[in-house]
Order: sequence, then structure tokens, then C-alpha cells
Amino acid sequence: MKNLLLSFFFLLLVTKGFGQEYIPYYGSIVEQCSQANITNNLTAYEALGLKRRGTVSLQNTLDWLKNKYLEFGYTANQIVEDSYTYTGSTAVCKNLIVTKVGTVYPNTYVIVCGHYDSIGGSGTNDNGSGLVSILETARLLQNIPTEYSIKFINFSGEEDGLKGSQHYVSAIVNGTTPKMDIRLVLNLDEVGGVAGLTNNTITCERDTNNSPSTNNAQSSIMTNQLMTCVELYSPLNAQLSYAYASDYMSFQSNNEIITGLFETNETTHKHTNTDLLIYMDPVYNYNVAKATIGATMHFAVAATSALGNDQFQNENQVSFFPSPAKDVLNINIGSIIDTDYSFSLIDLQGKIVINKHVENAHLIETVSLDGLSKGMYLAVLQTSNKRIAKKIIVE
Repeated sequence: MKNLLLSFFFLLLVTKGFGQEYIPYYGSIVEQCSQANITNNLTAYEALGLKRRGTVSLQNTLDWLKNKYLEFGYTANQIVEDSYTYTGSTAVCKNLIVTKVGTVYPNTYVIVCGHYDSIGGSGTNDNGSGLVSILETARLLQNIPTEYSIKFINFSGEEDGLKGSQHYVSAIVNGTTPKMDIRLVLNLDEVGGVAGLTNNTITCERDTNNSPSTNNAQSSIMTNQLMTCVELYSPLNAQLSYAYASDYMSFQSNNEIITGLFETNETTHKHTNTDLLIYMDPVYNYNVAKATIGATMHFAVAATSALGNDQFQNENQVSFFPSPAKDVLNINIGSIIDTDYSFSLIDLQGKIVINKHVENAHLIETVSLDGLSKGMYLAVLQTSNKRIAKKIIVE
């Protein structure tokens, strides 16, 4: 009985998020969040108009988002346009995926997502508010090493019934061999607050669905950690609720672990032509962005100090994984813009055992290690003006 009580007490501690502490370095990054960026990006998003499937405005919004990520320092190789169609429409829609590869668990992803389409009007709150929070998170984390990979995903088709996220889960998550390993999906939808009200609380959403229910307990744990992050890294209070009717549900039905953020004072302007910035609280949106930055650093396990960041940046976030490697080695070119490079693997005697030239490289390229002896090697990536070398182990 005593052991059972101890086990229950331990579970309670974990579930409530106890043990999470304020990390000063995380706080220093969060404080670089810009109110001006939030407000200016909301204004720019609103000016793009109604973002319905098949409209020029939807494509213009995609282009605007893509250019923002490029401005932040992400490269074309890190940005993917995921096109799809669906029954009942001939319009080609696109999701925009930006990938930042982790340093320890590069094949496991924290997904931070929100939709960029709208219905009835410009959708400045639903969901420009989520988008600008994601943009500010991506901006500040671009040069910070994280143990887990991050995918910042901007979905279309949410207002048509989660079409973009459904396509992504079916074609990309389940279409990857092996299936994509997702640590957590953090969804932001309608987090802009209501003008004239006291907006001091954000709702954190957990999975309570019964089909499936396998990941409900883990979703509760992660959501309680999200609530702790909210109160550690922003002035907002955190309120617990349940997940429903947004893009994370496509992942939920695939048995992934989900959580989300949603405004507590709920707008009455959603899905109308009055969903505009004048009816929102941009300071609240700014505070939600701060919470999102802190939470993403927590879930992706960002570096806890500036030490090592210079090396991470100087090496352009290039990595070789896994190490130890067995059958294949993956080359992540990080933020290198040059997509033509040579790759060499050199043994301890200085002999080049693999020499490969790659043209028009993807973000991640794979090299076969078939026939190599076990041991330590030097992996070298050479572009026209960069040379990056790292030790790897083949087993």
C-alpha cells in the first residue's frame, strides 16, 4: 500500500508539472519577443484579406509567411510547400513546413502549428493571432540549438474541415518510413483576446477523446507542463480545458500526443468580416507568444545557456546522424544556403573511404555505410566557402 501511495504521489508531481523551474537563459530569449513584431505582423496578415481556398489571397499569405521565415535566416532547404487537393474542390492548397533539426534526437519532432486560412473575413484573430505567435517563436529559436527537432507548420484548409492537417498526417507523418516520430503537437488557434476585456488567462487544451484514448494520460502530462511554462515565461494565468475542432485533432486521431493554446475570453467576431485587429488585444497576443517561446524551448529541450551557441551558428547547424551509425549516415546541411557540396568520410589512417558530390541537396541527404568497418571516422562537408568536420562512430 505504501509503495502504491508513493507511486501515486510521484505521478501527481509529474502531472502537475512540479520540478519545472524557470531557466534564466530561456527567460532571456523570451524577453526578446517583440510587441512591435506581433502588432505589425497582425496588421500585415489582416491586409492580405480573405484567405479562402483557391483565392489569390491564400497564395499571397503563403508567400508572405515564406518570406518571413527566410528573413529570420531559415533557408529554402528548410522550407517545404506541401501541396494537396481534396474531394469537393479543384483548388490546390498548400501547407508550409519549416524544419529545424535537433542536435540529439534529430528524428523526433516537436510540432508547433496553426492554420493560415480564413473564412468570412481576414481572420486576424482566427488565426492570424496563432500565426504571429509561431513566427515570433521561429524567429527567436532559429539560432538556438535544441535537442529535439522542431517543425513549424502553417496549415491551410482548417476552415474547410482540417483538410490540410489531415493531408499532412496521412501523406507525410504516416507516409514516412519509418513513421514520423512526434514528441508533441502544440497547436495555436485564436489567441488574440478581446478588446476592452481583462485578458490575463490563456486556455491550455489536453486530449480527452475516447477514440483513441491511448495518449490521453501523456497529453495531460504535457499540457500541465505547458501550463507551467505559461506561468513561468509570461504574465498570463493558465486555465485547463479540452482539445477540439482544430488542426491538432488530425494528429489526435493518429494517436499522437497533443496540446494547444486558445484564448479564454472568446471573440464573437470569428468567421465574419469583423474579425479584425481593432477587436483584439495585441498585448495579450504578445504575452501568448512569450508563453509559446518558453514552452517550445522546454519541449524541444533548448540549450540552457549561450555557451555553445556560437559554435552551433558557426557550423551553420550542420550535423551528421545517427552517431553511432550503422547502415546509413544522414547529412543535415542546416542553414547552409549552398545546395552543392562534397561529402567525405575519412578513417583514422587518413584514408578517404567515402567521397560523394551532392548537387541540389535536400535539407537531409542519406549516405550508405555498407561495407565500412566499425570505428571512428571524420565526416567532412565542403561547400564553395565552408568546411565543417565532425567525428562520428560507425558500429
